[in-house]
Amino acid sequence: MMYYSRPKMAAVLAVCLLGILLCLPNFMRMPGASLPWRQIHLGLDLRGGSYLLMRVDLATLERERLETLTDQVRQSLLKGGLGYRALGPDQKLGAVTFVPRSADERDRDLETLRGLPVTTPNEFAVAGLPDGRIAVTLSPAALRARARDAVSQSIEIVRRRIDATGAVDPDITPQGDDRIVVELPGVTDPNRIRQLLGTTAKMTFHLVADGVSPQGTVPPGVDLLPMQDNPAEKLPIQHHIDVDGADLTNARAAQDPQAGGWAIDFTLDSVGAGQFAEITRANLGKRFAIVLDDKIITAPVIQGVIPSGSGQITGHFTAQSATDLALLLRAGALPAPLAVIEQRSVGPTLGADSIRAGAISLAVGFVLVVAFMGTFYGLFGWFANLALLANLALMMAILSLFEATLTLPGMAGILLTLGMAVDANILINERIREEVKRGRTPLAAMQAGFERATATIVDSNATAFLAHVMLFVFGSGAVKGFALTITIGIATTLFTTLLLSRMLLVRWYALRRPSLLPV
Repeated sequence: MMYYSRPKMAAVLAVCLLGILLCLPNFMRMPGASLPWRQIHLGLDLRGGSYLLMRVDLATLERERLETLTDQVRQSLLKGGLGYRALGPDQKLGAVTFVPRSADERDRDLETLRGLPVTTPNEFAVAGLPDGRIAVTLSPAALRARARDAVSQSIEIVRRRIDATGAVDPDITPQGDDRIVVELPGVTDPNRIRQLLGTTAKMTFHLVADGVSPQGTVPPGVDLLPMQDNPAEKLPIQHHIDVDGADLTNARAAQDPQAGGWAIDFTLDSVGAGQFAEITRANLGKRFAIVLDDKIITAPVIQGVIPSGSGQITGHFTAQSATDLALLLRAGALPAPLAVIEQRSVGPTLGADSIRAGAISLAVGFVLVVAFMGTFYGLFGWFANLALLANLALMMAILSLFEATLTLPGMAGILLTLGMAVDANILINERIREEVKRGRTPLAAMQAGFERATATIVDSNATAFLAHVMLFVFGSGAVKGFALTITIGIATTLFTTLLLSRMLLVRWYALRRPSLLPV
């Protein structure tokens, strides 16, 4: 137990030296280094930045699904040669309702609609209502599943949009059933980010309705939408989506060769390109509207067939607005609008104060621990202090290796880990003292002390490790940062206490062969 071979000592020292080496990039700049040095990143509370709490508009999600279902019902009935009256969504019922053309067609209507394609099992139910209408009702389970998918999809799209802006170490996490927390360290002016995240960026292509006056009555299946540049001007467009912006494969800001301003070049995939070619071929001379979030960007006249699936969106764009819109289109449309319900900014000055306060508390705590160990346990206490320094270096090395984000709770976790590491060393030294009082020889006392303390140290750290792993799995935000540092600290504590401290004592005893132990 108290013998260390040369390979074992070399391995322990190599791990400690590697830990110190991995820590160095956090304290000095290495611009010319060829190795992939990694650093610990500072969290929002230390570096400063922006905090956004956003809510997914599930009501809009349900309304859009009902509108899509309305179009499916209309197409299905017309395809079957069946008529209808008063077809439309009923938000209160969560259903699409209509009145059959005649009582004789009622059964055929029900049979036809039960064959509608579904995206999830038992997505809707088709039944007759007491007032004579037929209702296609969305099931609550399907709506809940759609809401969960919308939140997950929104998180992914928000992440893509933020990554495209160059923000470093964003933290994007769900909160509850319909909320998303976005933390952006280093971003002290969140207005542009808020604008990017608050835009749904749902782009669709529609034919402009012929023979419909914006000042007159708008027939069913036609929407009156404003122009983006001039909201007072409105155009009637077909509600049916001819080409979906979801088929976009690329979008980028470019110069408009005709007007000399900025525009967005886009490319569609094979499905979208086929639809685009078919629409332009069948509607030469008609206006084709490009709609973004219920606003018409432009509505040019189709001059010829466009078979390539490539096009250009023109308008009164600046370089920044064209770049942002291209970014939004590349990242994809949000399944539902996001509303910012809380926004906070942490200035870099406050972050620097937090770093200073955290560093002072860490330094004071470390000095007090070192002084305590050196005073009460003498030489063995100073060996424990060396192990404590190695423990701190290894913790920072692992955090650097994974480029972890350090927050104030994380700094508290580091300080708590140092206290836990000292507890383990105190337990070993007290065990050795007890064995010395019982009259054992120095070597026997050291061996018995380590043997008796090891089981207790492993058991206590194992239970703490499991508890903090659960805290990391089920926690969020700052709680995760605290749990992560504690979990890493437990692993490094076991290494430095059971291997490094023991090695120092063994080498000291082998060199000195003392008759009495300095404990």
